[in-house]
Amino acid sequence: MGSMNLPVKTPRLLRSRIPKAAQLRADVLAGLVVALALIPEAIAFSLIAGVDPRVGLYASFVMAVSIAFLGGRPAMISAATGAMALVVAPLSIEYGVDYLIAATILAGLIQVGLGLAGVAKLMRFVPPSVMTGFINALAILIFLAQLPHLAGAGVPIYAMVAIGLAIIFGLPKLTKLVPAPLVAIVVLTVAAIAMGVNARTVGDMGELPDAFPVPLIPNVPFTLDTLTLIAPYALTLALVGLMESLMTAKVVDDQTETSSNHAREARGQGIANVIVGFFGGMASCAMIGQTMINVKSGARTRVSTFLAGVFLLVLCVGLGDIVGMIPIAALVAVMFFVAIVTFDWHSVAPATVRRMPWTETLVMVVTVAVVVWTHNLALGVIVGVVVSMVLFARKAAVHAGLTSVLDPEGGTRVYSVNGELFFASTGELVGRFDYAEQGLDRVVVDMSNAHVWDSSAVAALDQVTEHFRRHGVQVQITGLNEPSAHLHQELSGTLTGGH
Repeated sequence: MGSMNLPVKTPRLLRSRIPKAAQLRADVLAGLVVALALIPEAIAFSLIAGVDPRVGLYASFVMAVSIAFLGGRPAMISAATGAMALVVAPLSIEYGVDYLIAATILAGLIQVGLGLAGVAKLMRFVPPSVMTGFINALAILIFLAQLPHLAGAGVPIYAMVAIGLAIIFGLPKLTKLVPAPLVAIVVLTVAAIAMGVNARTVGDMGELPDAFPVPLIPNVPFTLDTLTLIAPYALTLALVGLMESLMTAKVVDDQTETSSNHAREARGQGIANVIVGFFGGMASCAMIGQTMINVKSGARTRVSTFLAGVFLLVLCVGLGDIVGMIPIAALVAVMFFVAIVTFDWHSVAPATVRRMPWTETLVMVVTVAVVVWTHNLALGVIVGVVVSMVLFARKAAVHAGLTSVLDPEGGTRVYSVNGELFFASTGELVGRFDYAEQGLDRVVVDMSNAHVWDSSAVAALDQVTEHFRRHGVQVQITGLNEPSAHLHQELSGTLTGGH
C-alpha cells in the first residue's frame, strides 16, 4: 500500500515512484484481468454505436495508455463505454464513422476547456446520497448487462458462472498472490475447451483487430455545417464523459482512501479523447466496472492503467485466436463479482435506513431509479442533485424562524430572525411581523442568528421596513454579518442598522 500516495501532480508515468515488487506484481496482473474484461465490452459498445469492433478496441487501447500519463486518478480505467456509445450512435449510424471521429475530437477539446474552467470543482456540490445512488445504480446496470448473455444459455453455462464466482470469492481466502478473476478466466477457458462445452466465446462477438492503429484525419468537410452537425453530440459526449469520470474518480478515492487531482483528470480526459479521435477511436471515459476490477485486484498506480491498454492491444493483435476462445460465461462471472462488490449493501441495510434521514434515502433511491430506468448516468446524477437541493431548500426554509420581545419601557419591539434567508424561506417570513401593533414607535430587527443569501432575502427585509414605515414605525436592522451586510447594502441601499 506504500505506493498509494503517489504525487498527483506528477506529469509523466516514468517520474512516479517505482512501486515495490508486490505492488508492481499486483498492478501487472490487475492490468491483464482488466484487458480481458475490456475486450467483450469494447466490442459490444462498438456494436451499440453502429461501428466496426476495431473502433471501440482501438479507442480503449489509446485511451487507457494516454490517460495513464495524463489523468489525475491513479489506477482508474478509462475506455470506450456504453453511455458514450449511446450518445453518438445516431450520428455514426446516419453519417458514418468519420463524423463520429470528428465529434470525438471536438468533445475532447470541449473537455479540455471545461477542465481549464474548473468544472471539477462542481464535484463539491454532489452530496453523499447521490454518490451512493450513483454507485448502487452502476452495480445494478453492470448486473443487468450480463443477463442477456445468460438468456437461454442452459445448465452448463450457469454452472460455469457459478464455478467462476466460487473461484473469485474463495481463492482470496487461500492466496492473494494472483487475482482471483484472472484464475477464474483461465480455469473456465481451459475447462470449456477440454470438455467441449458449447459456450459462446469472445470470438463470437466480433472480429478482433489484426494490426496496430495508425494516426488519421477524419474524412469530413471542414465547414460550419459540419461543426453545427457534430457540436451537439460533442457537447453531450464531453459532459457525460466528465460526469462519469469525475464520479468514478471520487469512488476510487473513497475505496483506496487516497486523494486525486480531479482538475487534472478533467483536462486529461479531454486531451486523451483528442488523441483517441486522431487514432480512429470513439469517445471514451472512465469505466466503473473495469476500474473496480482493477482496484479490487490490488492495483494502485498508473502502471495498471497503462498495462491494461498495452495488454488489450497485444491480446487482440498478437493472441487474438487464443483470446477468442475465452467463454463469455467466464467474463460474466467476473462482472457479477464486480456488481456485488460495487453495490453499497450497507446503504440498504434496515438499521441504516432507520437511522438515516428519510430525505437522504429518497435522494439515493431517486438517483438509482433514474439511472437504471434511462441508463443515463449523467441524467441520474443531475436529477439526484436537483432533488437534494430542493429538499435542502425545503428544510432550510422551515428552519427560518422569528421571535420577538417588547422593550419593558414600551414603544420598541425587538424581532430576532433565525436561520438561512433565501428565496424559499422568506415568503412566509414577511407576513409574520405585526405591522399594526398599537403604541409601537420603533422596531429592531436583530439578524445576529441569520444569514442573507440572495436578492429575495434583501427584498423581504425591504418589504418589512416599508410596511412598518407605512404605520409610522422606525425600523433598525442590526447584527448582519459581513457578507449579509455587504449584500444588503449593495442591493437595497437601506441599511439603517449596523454590523
